[in-house]
Amino acid sequence: MSNLALRVEDIGKQYNIFKESQYTTLREKIVEVVKSPVKTLLNPTGSQKFWALRNVSFSLEHGQVLGVIGKNGAGKSTLLKILSRVVEPTEGEAEIHGRVGSLLEVGTGFHPELTGRENIFLNGAILGMKKTEIEKKFDEIVAFSEIDNFIDTPVKRYSSGMYMRLAFAVSAHLEPEILVVDEVLAVGDAEFQRKCLGKMSDVASEGRTVIFVSHNMSAIQRLTNECIILDKGKMVLRARTPEAVDYYLTNDFSASGERKYHSTEIPASAHPFKPVAVRVKNNANVTTDNLLSVEPVTIEVEYELATDVTGLRVGIYLMTSRGEYVLTSFDTDAPEKFQAFGVRKAGHYVSRCTIPADTLNEGRFVIGINASSYMVKRYFADERAINFNVNATGAPGMQWVEVRQGPLRPRLDWRIEEVH
Repeated sequence: MSNLALRVEDIGKQYNIFKESQYTTLREKIVEVVKSPVKTLLNPTGSQKFWALRNVSFSLEHGQVLGVIGKNGAGKSTLLKILSRVVEPTEGEAEIHGRVGSLLEVGTGFHPELTGRENIFLNGAILGMKKTEIEKKFDEIVAFSEIDNFIDTPVKRYSSGMYMRLAFAVSAHLEPEILVVDEVLAVGDAEFQRKCLGKMSDVASEGRTVIFVSHNMSAIQRLTNECIILDKGKMVLRARTPEAVDYYLTNDFSASGERKYHSTEIPASAHPFKPVAVRVKNNANVTTDNLLSVEPVTIEVEYELATDVTGLRVGIYLMTSRGEYVLTSFDTDAPEKFQAFGVRKAGHYVSRCTIPADTLNEGRFVIGINASSYMVKRYFADERAINFNVNATGAPGMQWVEVRQGPLRPRLDWRIEEVH
C-alpha cells in the first residue's frame, strides 16, 4: 500500500483583477469600441489576469511535516486553499489520500449571537466533526481555551483574545489524517501563542501529515522537517528546514560578497558620512561570499567623509542568519585608535577588520554596519548589509557526523592527562 499522503502536480491558480469602474459617456464608449473592437469584445470589463500560483509540484508522505514559507503575496494561502478544496486550481491537479482538516481562518463559522458552547458544536460540525466527537472533546476544548466561566455567554460579548482562544481550541482538536495550517500561531497573547505552539508540536509528533504556513521562523524550525519556499507564485526551493530558513532569511541580500550603496539608498541625515561599499574577503584577498572556517575572514567598510567628523566610529554587527548576535566591533575600540582618530578628516576611507581563522562555525552569517559618534549622532546604519557562507571543511571535529551547535567553532587547545 502506498504511503503517499498527497501529490501536487503543476498546480496553478489565476485570478482576474478588475479595475474600478469609471463613469463614461455613451459617446466615449462608442469611440473605445471603434478603436479597439477585438480588445473590447474579449475583455469587456477591462480586467487583468494574475497568476497567484504557477507550476508548483511536490509530494508528501504520511507522517511528514512540511513548512511553507515566503513573503506576503508569494502564494502560500492560495496553495493551502487549493489543498483544502476551498478554491479550485486553474491548472494542474492535487491528489490527496486521507481526510483533510484545515485551519485557514481561525473562527470560521462562529456566530456572534450564539454562546461559546453553541459555537463549539456549530464550528466543529462545519470543520467535519461528528456530534459524538465534539461531545468527547468538549471539556478538553474548553479547558484549552481557558474561558470556561464564559462558555454560555454569547461570543459577541467576548474580547478579541477570548474569541481567538476558543476558535483555535476548536480547530486544534480535530483529528484529520492531513492537517493544513495557515498562520494560526499569530493569535492571542504571548503565553497563549506558546500554548498553541505546544499543541501544534503534539499534533506533529502524533504522526499526522501537516502542512504549516507561518512567518514565525522559530515555529517553522520547531515543527517542520522540510520546507518549500514560494516566491511570486512559484516554488523556488524544497530543502531541509534549516537550509530553507537560511535561504529565505538571506535571499534578498547581496550574494557576491560585496554590497555597493547608491545615492538613493543614503538618507540626507547621514551627511557628512557617505557609505560606498561593504565587502567580505577570503585569505587570498578575493571578494567572495563563500569562505572557509579554517581561514581568516576580512570585512571592509568603504566610505567617504564630506567634512571633518569628531569621534566617528565605524563598526560591524556579525549575526547568524536568524538574527542572533555573534559579536560587535568598532574601528576605534583600541585606545590607541581612539586617540589617533579623535577627529577624522574629510576624505575617502576603508575601515577593515579580520576575524581570525578557526572562529566561525559552518552556516550563513549576516553583517550589519554602523557609523556614529557615540552618544552624539548615528550617521548611518544598515542592519543587514551583506551575507556570506562559511564552509567547515578541515575544521576541528569534522570526523564526527553530528551537526556542531552554535555559531562559533574555535580550535581549542585540549590536553588529555592520565591521573595516577
